[in-house]
Amino acid sequence: MSNNSPLTLADFDYELPQELIAQAPLARRSASRLLVLQRSSLDDRTFTDLPALLRPDDLIVMNDTKVLHARLFGRKASGGQIEVLVERLLGDNEVLAQVRASKPPRAGSALLLEDRIKVEVSGREGEFYRLRFDGDAFDLIERHGRLPLPPYIERAAADEDESRYQTVFAKAAGSVAAPTAGLHFDEELLKQIEANGIGIAHVTLHVGAGTFQPVRVNNLAEHRMHSERYFLPQATVDAIAATRARGGRVVAVGTTTLRALESSARSGTLLAGSGDTDLFVTPGFEFRVVDLLLTNFHLPKSTLLMLVAAFGGLNNLRAAYQHAIDYRYRFFSYGDAMLIHRTDQ
Repeated sequence: MSNNSPLTLADFDYELPQELIAQAPLARRSASRLLVLQRSSLDDRTFTDLPALLRPDDLIVMNDTKVLHARLFGRKASGGQIEVLVERLLGDNEVLAQVRASKPPRAGSALLLEDRIKVEVSGREGEFYRLRFDGDAFDLIERHGRLPLPPYIERAAADEDESRYQTVFAKAAGSVAAPTAGLHFDEELLKQIEANGIGIAHVTLHVGAGTFQPVRVNNLAEHRMHSERYFLPQATVDAIAATRARGGRVVAVGTTTLRALESSARSGTLLAGSGDTDLFVTPGFEFRVVDLLLTNFHLPKSTLLMLVAAFGGLNNLRAAYQHAIDYRYRFFSYGDAMLIHRTDQ
């Protein structure tokens, strides 16, 4: 990593041993390790320590999105094999999706997915295709699609993933990837958090496939962030205001929760409602809402790594990631977690 200014893509690269990429969940959700980063201080803990690391009157905000069975395989009318990854539901029978094929399908062409779902390609929007299903798209995807494990998990989704690649509080279906920081919570830990006087609130941000896309431009200012749909309830805005009034802190569970909250406060005031966010957080960003961030370890050169570097400080984060590698933490979706204190506090 270079120390030149302004920051470039090389500042967010690191070498990760392949064997540290977690390929499966631990037997128990909350058994993960937890690396606490507060400025330059590092503390090795376990995830079950979380309630003790927070204060009564703090508020934990979680993303309650649910992962769709968004991966479908099939063929074109010509017989060519295709793979479809649904990015977003557009209406009752239309979706936006990535389509992998030897030759790009043309508008108006027909696809047959999972040997039973008839689909028409209705057009293209950038890297995505608009696909029209012959029936209710959500119902067909959920009944016949497959859970879309991330590309770095080198195996097909198994029965265990049906539950373990969802958070225990997931309810609003619409994501193609899990909000992975939330995967560490089990019912017992949630009860302990509430018993300790720590509040829990929710947002919804539907994670898109773009979350796995590396940044490909050296000049970060040229990167265009993928857009994701979010909803912030008034009840959560009220809970954050009450937390602030009593001197508590806002703890975001995951980068998706942070992006939803900070996107909703861009005007200077936290506002309830829904929208699309393409917020790209890099060092120098002014955080208005979140005080602590609970997050997993992220891919080199990713927008998520840039976000956590902005939150905890780039040099602090570099040291933390090197520590995690040296001490054999597990990385990415099924890996271990970090609790990061915002550096300007």
